[in-house]
Amino acid sequence: MKKLKLFLAIFILLLVFAAACVWSYLDKRVVMNPPGTIGNTAGNLNNGGYFCEDEERVYFANAYDNYTLYSMSPDETDITKLSDSIVSSLNAGGEYLYYFQNSSAAADSFASMFHISGIYRSKKNGKSTVCLKRVTAPTLSVADNTVYYQAYDKTSVSLRRIDINKKNDTQLADYFINPSCIQNGRIYFGGLQDDHYLHTLDTDSGASAVVYDGNLYNPVVAGDYVYYMDVSSDYRLCRYSLSSQSAEVLTNDRVDTFNVCGDLIYYQKNDAKSPALKRIRLDGSGEEIVSPGIFSNINATSRYVYFNAFDTPTPVYHTPVNGPVNVGVFSAAAAAVPVSS
Repeated sequence: MKKLKLFLAIFILLLVFAAACVWSYLDKRVVMNPPGTIGNTAGNLNNGGYFCEDEERVYFANAYDNYTLYSMSPDETDITKLSDSIVSSLNAGGEYLYYFQNSSAAADSFASMFHISGIYRSKKNGKSTVCLKRVTAPTLSVADNTVYYQAYDKTSVSLRRIDINKKNDTQLADYFINPSCIQNGRIYFGGLQDDHYLHTLDTDSGASAVVYDGNLYNPVVAGDYVYYMDVSSDYRLCRYSLSSQSAEVLTNDRVDTFNVCGDLIYYQKNDAKSPALKRIRLDGSGEEIVSPGIFSNINATSRYVYFNAFDTPTPVYHTPVNGPVNVGVFSAAAAAVPVSS
């Protein structure tokens, strides 16, 4: 009888051990993203990547809590703090979030002792965080199962890629390329090395090509068009048709930054006397003032456009993407900050 009890006890312990091993393996196993995954919009990433929407959930860097990681429903309810990571360039795909972590609010006092900046992957609940690469990479974008990132060191900047399972970390270019705009296996970017033309970089072969010999900055591809700031004409907003290979001017305002949000473009007008956040339709019609003043970090979800006064992180303002302009304070984010923060 004693032998039977001992046998059963050992058997149960072995089962528990085996279950723990299986759980540990499954927890660490990297699940690949669905085909066609694009981690965030180019417009959001060009504006810091502080908001990212995926599968009926919005992930955001909460400016009211030192830009730490939060999530919420698109209607701004059910706001939840996910971690103390200070994040930007948020991307989402499949089961994971990807972002550049500059530091951790919980580890600020140890910042001089530990280098924790880098590219990170976590589950969408903020758990099981993994550092893919310890590197200064404030601009990154996820396409399918690869993270494309700008790698900075003391003397140079390069474009690199790394798979979401930490494998195949390779250099694609030894010069500055903004990887924010990826469509159909190509990175669209404004040249900075030899010219300011619209280029593409094939993410498989690494081959580059000139698409349009305009003088442009921060391209955003939406449908058949590439929206951009025209460097040669005081940074006015234009678009270029990929099919007809023709360009058109959308506004003669000098533009500091913009975001393509569905059927509208929100942009910051640079003007010494009357600066304003404005919006127009995709063809340049229907010009409206959203809010007078100088604003930055124009990020969009399916419901709202978010922005803040230049060089002033809070308050964060929002207005519905579509319908009448109705600017208000994103107060729900401020209210969700834990008291201890």
